Amino acid sequence: MSAWANAFVGIPFAPFGRDRLGADCWGLACIVYAEARGITLPAYLGYGGVDEHAEIDALIAGAEGSPLWLCRTGEARPFDIAVFRRGRLATHLGIVIRPGMMLHMVDEDRAKIETYGTGRWGNRLVGHFHWAGA
Repeated sequence: MSAWANAFVGIPFAPFGRDRLGADCWGLACIVYAEARGITLPAYLGYGGVDEHAEIDALIAGAEGSPLWLCRTGEARPFDIAVFRRGRLATHLGIVIRPGMMLHMVDEDRAKIETYGTGRWGNRLVGHFHWAGA
């Protein structure tokens, strides 16, 4: 396991959260990138609420089309963003620790480390994306 990931386990969930006091799944990515990589990610607060999945899906689709995010071909690498469907829409993400293992915000609980190659996330993976400047 990577030591950097353990430093973020336990951050509590908070809708629209972007700091260690609480974060949603994108907020967790913002915290990880800022603290572990020195990269400030866009806040992406353009959605109305975490329950508005169609808006989150559109936001993720927009980020996928952005020159800031590149689709990872081949094996995922640490700090890639793994995007997942919930139902028909891409509304969740995790930060790759190593292929098949991610740090993510689990529902409305806390940041945890979980496998994603199999189990409940295995068939929901949309793809891996990496920050163009990294």
